[in-house]
Amino acid sequence: MESAFRTPDTSSVVVGVDGSNSARTAALWAAAEAQRRDRPLHIVYGADTDGRALYVAAETLERVRANGRELLDETAKAVTDEYPGLRVSTELGRSDAVSSLHRAGALHGTVVVGNRGLGGFDSLMLGSVGLDVAAAAMTPVIVVRGTEGAEETGTVLAAVRDEHDLLYARYAACEAQLRKGSLRLLHVWNILQSVGLVVSMLDGVDEIAGAHAETLSAVTDAVREEFPDLEVRADAEKSVSVAGVLVEASRHADLLVMGGRRAPGALGMTRSLGRATHSVLHHAHCPVLLIPRTGTDFGSRS
Repeated sequence: MESAFRTPDTSSVVVGVDGSNSARTAALWAAAEAQRRDRPLHIVYGADTDGRALYVAAETLERVRANGRELLDETAKAVTDEYPGLRVSTELGRSDAVSSLHRAGALHGTVVVGNRGLGGFDSLMLGSVGLDVAAAAMTPVIVVRGTEGAEETGTVLAAVRDEHDLLYARYAACEAQLRKGSLRLLHVWNILQSVGLVVSMLDGVDEIAGAHAETLSAVTDAVREEFPDLEVRADAEKSVSVAGVLVEASRHADLLVMGGRRAPGALGMTRSLGRATHSVLHHAHCPVLLIPRTGTDFGSRS
């Protein structure tokens, strides 16, 4: 299956900053990711000066620009102090944060955002900018979640729904290789949605479970063939909550990789993520790499 985007070993990394602690954490995480990929890091601040120009004085706009440049310089210094050999560039976006990051992602590759912004949202919840960036992205987006300084597990977790998710499993395999770690492929199926609200026959449930196991095996075999030196573990679980299983599994991973759709005509960008994807982005215990997809979302059936 051909990829519509660049793989982790070739794509650069873009990170958005806004002065929040979450964004600073995301910038340092993005720097580590860029170093793993041996690619540059591009730091973006969306100043939205174009959007403010009609109702804000010129002096105020210049202060916004000056503050943005100062923030970019401070972040670049923090990154280069930690990763002195890393190539770092900065950009003061004239558009809002979401538009600036999407534009930079189209040019540079993977976009990284923190799990909250400067607003008064609960620290466990994803901020509106990060959510909008993830929902409307045409390039991979990583939402940096989890506890800062948490001990690494050496495992990359990939959510696999069906055979079409081979592309995302391969992407996760690349990430596992970059970390010199292992890959866990996790297929979660909702038994209530598979056989209805009432389970009719045990034989029927076993038959459905077998079909799900075959789907996971097909993806697993393909990944093992392409990445023979990578340790790959595959698990299939049934649950009434796909998101709940993925969130719990994320406790034991350094990165969770999953696909997410953009649904044309959805009412609001966040709706296009699907329920499970939306929930995982809000509550995962590790960073989440969301890869855009078209069609039915992994989370739309849970």
